[in-house]
Amino acid sequence: MKNKILLGLVVVFAIMQLIPPGAPENSEDLSKDLIANNTVPDDVAAMLKTSCYDCHSNQTDYRWYSHIAPVSFLVARDVREGREHLNFSEWESMSKMDRAEALDEMGEEIEEGEMPMKIYFITHSDATLTDAQRARLIEWGEEFAEALFE
Repeated sequence: MKNKILLGLVVVFAIMQLIPPGAPENSEDLSKDLIANNTVPDDVAAMLKTSCYDCHSNQTDYRWYSHIAPVSFLVARDVREGREHLNFSEWESMSKMDRAEALDEMGEEIEEGEMPMKIYFITHSDATLTDAQRARLIEWGEEFAEALFE
């Protein structure tokens, strides 16, 4: 009985690998990218790239595990939702008001510890932000939002 259950699980796992996860495609086009088109301090740019860009840009680093179901489905969903909510690769397409709102919301998410998502740290320990780094991102976001309207 145990062997049949194990075999059944292996078959289900194998079949899952044939189902495309629907992960969003990447793009090397930086013509509308936040960092490429604005003066972003190096420390802030590094934090954004390390802690935000995988889900919130068209430059996702799909690591090996993101190609193995069922994790592939979760990664695809998180990237899709992240890009829908805020896509730094489309920054220059947004209105000034939308940019300011995005920066404000980004600051709130960072301050509340909602971003980066806790599950992201399992495989991206380098994305962990210290309290000082969180404060720096929030401060930069507020300053950058104000500068949009000067």
